[in-house]
Amino acid sequence: MPKTKKLSWEGRVISVQPRIRLTRSFDERYHNYLGFILRIYGKIENETKEFTIGIGKATQAKKEFQAGDIITGECLPPSNPEAEPADYYKASKLKILEKSSELNTPPPWHGIPPTLEEYRARGHRRLAKITYKSKCSSCIWGAWMAVEMIIDHWNPGKVKYRTETFCYGPKSCDYYKAGPNRKVPGRKGMVYEEPDWVDEEETSHR
Repeated sequence: MPKTKKLSWEGRVISVQPRIRLTRSFDERYHNYLGFILRIYGKIENETKEFTIGIGKATQAKKEFQAGDIITGECLPPSNPEAEPADYYKASKLKILEKSSELNTPPPWHGIPPTLEEYRARGHRRLAKITYKSKCSSCIWGAWMAVEMIIDHWNPGKVKYRTETFCYGPKSCDYYKAGPNRKVPGRKGMVYEEPDWVDEEETSHR
């Protein structure tokens, strides 16, 4: 089988956020912290647009990417786009052409994001997708997750996919809007509606 050719890209970092896949099985959920997502505005294979690149935990720890950096690299489209939070992944040959000198007054919060362990420890609240798109897509506390829903736990191969947005940020943020409660389909047409106490419990320690 021929090796897939990597795509070359270059652009300015808009945000660095956690790269997470969320698995839902009716009223249960599990997180897979994959690394980080770089949101870029730039050129990929001669097309200028906004796109996201998935990188690993170690890469972010070494490079310390942040909003405003101008970087270049190579990547691949994911083998299963529905299960991958980023548009592209397996980034390589990453170089910082210009380090950010950006200063911003939050919200949104820019700068170097915390570690995945810190995100996990903080916990998140659901975030309205329209608020994420208009206010939070550049914030280190925002997250755009790929969601895999196991419809029937007796038949785990039966899955559906969607995306959900979350906030790991300060509870005092004026931009925050929870949006509607999340509904999860189950077997035989059943539907689980995630109650507000899930978010409250997830972030009760801070």
